[in-house]
Amino acid sequence: MNPVDIRVDDLQGDAIKDLLRLHLDAMHQHSPPESVHALDVEALRHPTITFWTAYAHGELLGCGALKRLSPDHGELKSMRTADAQLRKGVARALLRHIESAARAEGMGRLSLETGSTAPFAAALRLYACEGFVECGPFGDYGLDPFSIFMTKSLGK
Repeated sequence: MNPVDIRVDDLQGDAIKDLLRLHLDAMHQHSPPESVHALDVEALRHPTITFWTAYAHGELLGCGALKRLSPDHGELKSMRTADAQLRKGVARALLRHIESAARAEGMGRLSLETGSTAPFAAALRLYACEGFVECGPFGDYGLDPFSIFMTKSLGK
């Protein structure tokens, strides 16, 4: 993969708004409404969330966010790769960048919620490959057959 420029994003650009709209639409396509935990643009502007985009040669490749649940625990949110960039390492680069940022903020654990159905299989493989293990619900989540919860110790 070509060098990727990962930067904090203010969620103002049309390209990122379009990618997030695509992300939300896909979540609603593959899960019932009560099981969709993806955030819209306004929710991603919350002060506990840092949002990043990945670019190469001026093209938006993907995005991801870190939500601070507590001083020691973060949640991975809004991971999405642009369709034309799938399976090129974008999500892995974003994930590693977000993990590094979480460590730099003193977090010892990073958790996530993702879907449990077939369209989420690639994401589940990536997270497992990067050291995430299944866990129970965390934060405000409850048990849900359409959700899988995963966590990773960041070994401060």
